[in-house]
Amino acid sequence: MSTAHGATALGPTTGSAPRVSSFFKRYWGAFQEQRKRNKLRGDLFDLTDRELQDIGIARGEIDYVASHRSIDPRGIRSADPMNV
Repeated sequence: MSTAHGATALGPTTGSAPRVSSFFKRYWGAFQEQRKRNKLRGDLFDLTDRELQDIGIARGEIDYVASHRSIDPRGIRSADPMNV
């Protein structure tokens, strides 16, 4: 059986602090996105069916629209006011 001789110096690791910081930034960003989705979802559920129809979504599409905010569920993009 062999014995290891000597000691290893345990000093501050410079690589772990940025990783931990990055983790918390990603976590905070995800938390904020979840709050935005929940707010949008609540605001859309507060609208009447007529108001939802005016903006082009059905009540059954609210969850999809809230979780995919950057995607237009009907594939229709509003025109730029300068190009009208």
